[in-house]
Amino acid sequence: MEEIEGLLAAGEKALGDGDWVAARAAFGSAVGLEATAPGLAGLGNAQWWLGDVRAAFSSWERAYALFRRSESAEAVFMALGLSLLYDANFGDRAAAQGWAARAVRVAAEVGDPVVSAWASLARAGTADEAAHVAAWSEAAYGVAVEAGESDLELCALSMWGSALINLGQVIEGTALMDEALAGALGGEGVRPDTVVLTSCLLLRSCVRGADFLRVVQWTRSLDGFIERYGCPYLHSTCRASYGAVLVATGDWPRAEGELVAAVELARDALPAVQAEAAAFLADLRLNQGRVGEARRLLTGFEDRTVVRPVLAAAYLAAGEVAMAVSLVRRQLDDSTPLEEARLREVLGSAYLAAGDVAGAAAEAERLSALGTATDSGLIAARAARLCGCALLAQGKCHEAVARLTAAQTWFGLLEMPLEVARTRMMQAHAMASYDPAPAVAEARIALAVFEDLGASADADAAAAWLRACGATAARVGPRGLGLLTKRERDVLAVLAEGLPNPEIAARLYISRRTVEHHVASILSKLGLRNRTEAAAYLTRAHE
Repeated sequence: MEEIEGLLAAGEKALGDGDWVAARAAFGSAVGLEATAPGLAGLGNAQWWLGDVRAAFSSWERAYALFRRSESAEAVFMALGLSLLYDANFGDRAAAQGWAARAVRVAAEVGDPVVSAWASLARAGTADEAAHVAAWSEAAYGVAVEAGESDLELCALSMWGSALINLGQVIEGTALMDEALAGALGGEGVRPDTVVLTSCLLLRSCVRGADFLRVVQWTRSLDGFIERYGCPYLHSTCRASYGAVLVATGDWPRAEGELVAAVELARDALPAVQAEAAAFLADLRLNQGRVGEARRLLTGFEDRTVVRPVLAAAYLAAGEVAMAVSLVRRQLDDSTPLEEARLREVLGSAYLAAGDVAGAAAEAERLSALGTATDSGLIAARAARLCGCALLAQGKCHEAVARLTAAQTWFGLLEMPLEVARTRMMQAHAMASYDPAPAVAEARIALAVFEDLGASADADAAAAWLRACGATAARVGPRGLGLLTKRERDVLAVLAEGLPNPEIAARLYISRRTVEHHVASILSKLGLRNRTEAAAYLTRAHE
């Protein structure tokens, strides 16, 4: 018993330090001696942070059964976690609601108001009616304040805020979610899981509303937490949304790792969760000019709403204008405002490609009306850009530049560098007829951004346009090791020593799953087939 207690204590310390590998080893050894509820619960926590979701769920379910026989209050917390995670990781609403109901029933047996409040959050997290979520979360918040339970208070505030946003009370809801995450990062909560919940809820709400600037600002605030514990976006849905934000804001190397991880996490999930992860990764591939890969990622998900805007853009990028138009027209009546905005911009661009300037202008007007109705910066940016392109096609170059300048300003405020550069390139087209020197300067700036991001198709088009104008436009994108991020170069250096992934993880103080993602990214960027070739590549590079 002393040995087991020592291992459990070591595991708890490692969890507190964010050393997930050491925590898994300690709890695993303890469970190997005797499968106790605390040992299985701790092992599940470590496995979860390391990305081994299936193993984590198995450990937690076993822990729940053991806690149910001895410590019902702890069983409630196991049921709460399982409820939230079945929904967030697998999209399994039925299982999530079942575990929530179990948490509520067992909490009633315990008779502790705080335990019951936690159980009500499980019920809120799986409720379909936003009004119910708001009411239950607000009630849990009241209990938390009365009892001085900080983690419960912060989680309840965050859920309450998310519900208010869904009810249309965006300002009030966002303020509550900001407050909750601030408190979690400020150390008010005891558990890092509180940061996970509050940051994921805020992220999802911001992505739904295209409030990318808020996500960027909070992501910077999360740097210290990420350095110590790793990325808090552990659920497949949150991870995919985080990857989408990184794509939009231009951090494509990190986006690559997050989206590959999201696709992997979603592999065992229901199709809706898989489709979202695939759509976001396909969008990155499309931005990189890898149209074929983007379309392959979407295979099997073509009927999913979240996929269709990306698929329509892929058709257009491949020159299949009729397919893009057909898909958009069928989808427009079944879209959220943000999805509709992208679809209408694709449709307007398709009309322009087909020479239908009047059709493009009509779509621009509809998109402008949508932007006014929703008060969305992203929709306003797309509307202004499409208006500018339609005006340019009509030969109204000065008016086109004015609209494109407005679009560029909006995209800049949203911190979306690719869209800023694309809009800048359109400005160059519009200015070329009456002010060629500034037009070339604008195109050069756009080309530099395309090169820096790795948007190869956009860079090729910009370089070709510059050459047609008589300007030099050599492609000077990153080559060789310059393609890799600093962390990827660190991983490559250790990999070249012949170490396996677990030892690389231990050497660099990162998870094994993170190492796997970095290795996959290294091989992809350098065009290598295996680890042996990677090691040889590094040797040659240093010769």
